[in-house]
Amino acid sequence: MVQDLPPSGGYDPIQYKRNVPARGFRPAYYLFAVGAVCTFGFYHITRENRQLNEFAREKAWARIHLVPLLEAESDRDAVRRQLAAAAHERDLMKDVKGWKFGSVYNTEKRRCYSQIYAAELHAIADRMNRAEGKRINTHSTSECSTTKDDTVSPDRAE
Repeated sequence: MVQDLPPSGGYDPIQYKRNVPARGFRPAYYLFAVGAVCTFGFYHITRENRQLNEFAREKAWARIHLVPLLEAESDRDAVRRQLAAAAHERDLMKDVKGWKFGSVYNTEKRRCYSQIYAAELHAIADRMNRAEGKRINTHSTSECSTTKDDTVSPDRAE
């Protein structure tokens, strides 16, 4: 029997690879494009952050410069409320004999503190009135002292 032998020159090579054509760009081009887009984005983010920081700094300085104005407005409001409360107290207690303005508990210590506070507020009110062109006497005639003459005696309280 005759044995089968390979053909002369050998068999053709076995094709085990796919013959797929390359599609698109080289990977280096894609890497360069992604890097360029990222650089562009970071540039714009940095520029925007600087602008936002500048706006925040401007806002902080605006608030810093507004604080005295807001405090002054708050002080004026406190003076107005204190003067209204004092007028209300005088109106309520006008029929009570021996009552002195600011004597909440009828004690010398309390009256002294409240009259000092009231005197400060009246001084502020006078400055406000002078600034507005008004001249109103808002000072209390009672003085803060701890002498016996200042206390109300039973024979003077009718």
